[in-house]
Amino acid sequence: MRYARQEDLQKLALTMQGSAEGVSLSDIEREFSVSRRTAERMRDAVRNAYPQIEEISGESGRKYWRFPPGSLGRMVEPTLDELTAGHRAAAIARREGDEVTADTLERLLTKVQAMFREDRRRKIAADLEAQLMADGVAFRPGPRERIPSEILSALREAILAGVMISADHRARGSAKLSRNTRLGPVAVLFGQGRQYLLAWSEYQDDLRLFALAGFERISLEPDVYERPKEFDLQEWLSESFGVWREEPQDVVWRFLPEVADEATGYVFHPKQKTERLEDGSLMVRFRAGGRQEMEWYLVRWGDHVEAQFLAASDDPVSDTTESDAPQE
Repeated sequence: MRYARQEDLQKLALTMQGSAEGVSLSDIEREFSVSRRTAERMRDAVRNAYPQIEEISGESGRKYWRFPPGSLGRMVEPTLDELTAGHRAAAIARREGDEVTADTLERLLTKVQAMFREDRRRKIAADLEAQLMADGVAFRPGPRERIPSEILSALREAILAGVMISADHRARGSAKLSRNTRLGPVAVLFGQGRQYLLAWSEYQDDLRLFALAGFERISLEPDVYERPKEFDLQEWLSESFGVWREEPQDVVWRFLPEVADEATGYVFHPKQKTERLEDGSLMVRFRAGGRQEMEWYLVRWGDHVEAQFLAASDDPVSDTTESDAPQE
């Protein structure tokens, strides 16, 4: 009787291709939860389909089967989208606090990319970096504006290709329409409710945020745009709370004892420092701009948090205050 589950056979072939020492019958039994006889039928089915399979004798006479390197060709190479999805999953896991899963995924992805030919590895590394920037892994859950798919597709294509764009963009506050604005796209940022493009503005000769909802037309230009080599997106984002840009301030939040345990489970800023006080309260300190967005966020903690903002000179900008809104 032949074994006919095509998906299992394909997975077994890929496992044999990815194993340097080979796969034994015991490995097949354990991996697919099958009997010894079924494991033998699966091995035979793969061997009949791929006669180049090698049989290796191990310790105690145990036999292993594997493919010579490159036997399955490009069939086993992951696509750019598959690699991007893996890195996105790792970023989401890390953001959710699952460091073990994030580290495991990143090790796996490193191993996968190490298997590529050198020319393929260089190309995929460059495309992958651009794709991850285009996808903006800093997204958060919650309500978001509806952005036309063609706008997002055009922006991602421009970032991946490393070219300038010409756009018609309507400012959120004034509703003024700027036509044929030339921008060098860097990253798409998904925030709480509103979504932005981080881009170099040819007119302002600086990096600026542009509301995605304001784009009415985008076309790709032939001119190449390369972001500064020293630019670090995560470092740039860490200067703000959310996406609002303003002069960074030293921020001190004191969560009262009744909510301190809950607050300990949050990462409010990637560079925060925390301290548990003798009275049970939690002190959180970090440096960032975006005070208005911070105040909007603190509303959910009601009168259980005290906030203080210090200017660059370390002089108090405001006295210690309490939010008087009800807690969620």
